[in-house]
Amino acid sequence: MRQTYLDRFRRSIRPAFGAPLAMVALMASMAATLPAGAQVPGSGETVIEASATQERRGSVTNLPIPRYVSLKASEGNVRRGPSLNHRIDWVFKRRSMPLQVTAEYGHWRRIQDRDGAGGWVHYSLISGVRTGLVDEDMVPLFARADTGAPILARLEAGVIARLMECDGTWCRVNAGGYRGWLTESSIWGLDPGEQLD
Repeated sequence: MRQTYLDRFRRSIRPAFGAPLAMVALMASMAATLPAGAQVPGSGETVIEASATQERRGSVTNLPIPRYVSLKASEGNVRRGPSLNHRIDWVFKRRSMPLQVTAEYGHWRRIQDRDGAGGWVHYSLISGVRTGLVDEDMVPLFARADTGAPILARLEAGVIARLMECDGTWCRVNAGGYRGWLTESSIWGLDPGEQLD
């Protein structure tokens, strides 16, 4: 006879605590079958989806998914699936290009660029160094995190900037030999309001 997880759990309950724990197990199994937002009978608690309260984590690295990384190599083959047997769909050719990791499988990471193009790359081709892609044309690079500060340079769309620090509104960057501050809204490679130290 095949045992279910709940059967094994019931047998593992100690006799002294059997009744209360059995009730908890029963309520948990009932809650698992209820839709999100429904009341758990007799408890007064509401079922909440795990994704709404918990951050999704990678099965291999236990890092957040999605997350931003950068291309470590000057060239990276992007494959249709997570192995060398899958065909190459894209070749990314810009070192330090920001990418978003959307899944993990063994030594492979599913990534996408700003335009949504992507596939699977070997983990050795990406780095945790945070970079951003300037999203707008002729974005002012300020000397301080203030729109009244002197403008050091204007950055064209597509420039890759190394992200040094972000406070949720401004980012201190290094781009094309210039160091200064950009507004977060003008950069792709960050979640809205994200902070970096």
